[in-house]
Amino acid sequence: MEWTGRCLCGKRRYRAVGEPLAQGYCHCSMCRRATGGPFAVLVRFETVDWLDEQPAVYRSSPIAERGFCPDCGTPLFLRYDEDRRMRMTVGSLDRADLIKPDGHYGIESRLPWTRDLGRGLPEDETRERF
Repeated sequence: MEWTGRCLCGKRRYRAVGEPLAQGYCHCSMCRRATGGPFAVLVRFETVDWLDEQPAVYRSSPIAERGFCPDCGTPLFLRYDEDRRMRMTVGSLDRADLIKPDGHYGIESRLPWTRDLGRGLPEDETRERF
């Protein structure tokens, strides 16, 4: 299977071929800060090819780096130094609906209110269309 994705502005597009090696939630504080959300949802691929401009890369720790679009700010990937496989942000995939997380990582930092992911709260559809 071929997977494609992009940043919000579309300047950083990518393609990965094959089945994801792993997919899941990461609750660690670094992923929360890197994505601006209560957790990251990542999917790991063996190889990712950039189709347009390369993303900017930030050394986020002594053991890993993160990629993002320097134009729109979209977080795109996490890559550990000893494991060159790419952990792409699920939200950047064109078909994120095909991903089903299979686990949780960094649970020592999990925010208590994310345990039920808001079950039972009011729900609304997006009103803005463009």
